[in-house]
Formats: sequence, C-alpha cells, structure tokens
Amino acid sequence: MRKNARLLAASLAALGLFATACGGDDGGSSSTEAPASSDAPASSDAPAADGFIAGIAFDTGGRGDGTFNDSAAVGGECAAEATGAEIKELEANVDEDRKANLELLVEGGAKVIVGVGFMFTDPMGEVAAANPDINFGIVDSVVEADNVSSLVFAEEQGSFLVGAAAALKSESGHIGFIGGQEIDLIKKFEAGYTAGAKYVNPDIVVDVQYLGPAGDNTAWGNVDGAKEIAAGWYAAGADVIYTAAGGSGAGTIQAAIEA
Repeated sequence: MRKNARLLAASLAALGLFATACGGDDGGSSSTEAPASSDAPASSDAPAADGFIAGIAFDTGGRGDGTFNDSAAVGGECAAEATGAEIKELEANVDEDRKANLELLVEGGAKVIVGVGFMFTDPMGEVAAANPDINFGIVDSVVEADNVSSLVFAEEQGSFLVGAAAALKSESGHIGFIGGQEIDLIKKFEAGYTAGAKYVNPDIVVDVQYLGPAGDNTAWGNVDGAKEIAAGWYAAGADVIYTAAGGSGAGTIQAAIEA
C-alpha cells in the first residue's frame, strides 16, 4: 500500500506539471539564439480556413517541457485539425523574447495570438494596444483590453480534490506541497490542496515549501531542488506530495519513483 501511495504521489506531481501555467527563464542569463519557432501543419481533412493564421507564444521550455507549454501545443494542434488554420509557434528563450515573439506573430499574419503564462502580461498589454485589430489571449493572467481574452482558472477547486485524494490515500497522515514561485497564483494551488486534505483528515500534516520567491524564474525549472525537498519529506514519513511548479515537478516524480 505504501508503494501505491508513492505512485499516487508521482501521479499528483504530474497533474501539477500540467495544472500550473508558470514559466520563467534560466535565472536571467542572456542568449544570442533566435527564438525557436515552428509551424504546426493543418490537417488535410480539416475544413478550409482561407489562409487563417493563429499564433502561440510559448514561454521558456516550449514544446517538450512536459507541462503547460505542451498543453497549449496540443490545443494548437486540435485547432489546426478542426479549422484548417495554420498555427505559427514561437518560444521565449529569455525575458525579452516575449514581446518580440508577439510582434513577430503579428508581422507573420496571425489574427489570433495566445501568450502562454502570466509572464506575458506586460508584453501583451503593449502589443495588444498597438494592434487593436488582432485578437489576443493570455493564460493565467488578466490584461484589461477589448482585444484580449484573459484565460484564468479556479486552481484551488481542482487542488481541493487533489488534497482530498491525497488524504484518503495517505497511510502516514503526512503529505506535502511543493510550489514554484511564492505568488498568489501558486498559493491558490496550496490553499485548495491543504483545505481538501484537512476536509478529509483534520489532523493530517501538510508540509509546504516553495522553490523561490516572487520574481525568481528559476523556480519553474528547478528539478534538482524539487527532488531534494521531496526526497527529504519521503524519508521523514510523507507518502503523497503535490507539486505546482512547472518543469520542477519532474523532480518530485523522480523522488517518488526512487523512494
């Protein structure tokens, strides 16, 4: 049963990877590389879209990050298949890429552009204001503009169910939560998880640790840090750990598998 609990922990960590939509750079290092780009081909069976182009501006990590960028990529593929639209994609390597990529997508003819993650807030506000005829969408943030759709979620509600499941599965009465940046968005995951766990078991112990303060973009890709925290908690008796920290969650999964 204890091994099953740890497998559940790995699954919850994976849910956290896909649930959180926070990205960051590698701590501010510069790069001379051009933003990564790709075109997602439209399905030949899709209805004609008359040359319609949509754009996705990924945050750091882009396709293959195992988290919210990959989720956005799947959405783009589904849109291409359903509508026949051409999907243009660009990935941010450093902070400056976010605004540049939005502008490149505009220049490339995209009529709908989605920025993946709250770190697009300021860049999107500027680019949307300069391009009122283009429709934009932003994930996990709010931009007050007529041509921007803000895609926000009730993270605490889903996390409540995760916490309840964790408490039901835990044999030790000791679980944990690892967050990325200590910001309001991720605190919603923590609050829901803790509330759900304590609804099931008021006496359950919930360890909480964040990988960085607000503004520390390394918190979203700190696999080793998450693994170290999780391994320590498992050694101390925790048997379920939920992670909302972007790519860092891979470390929690590794620790669960090795525990």
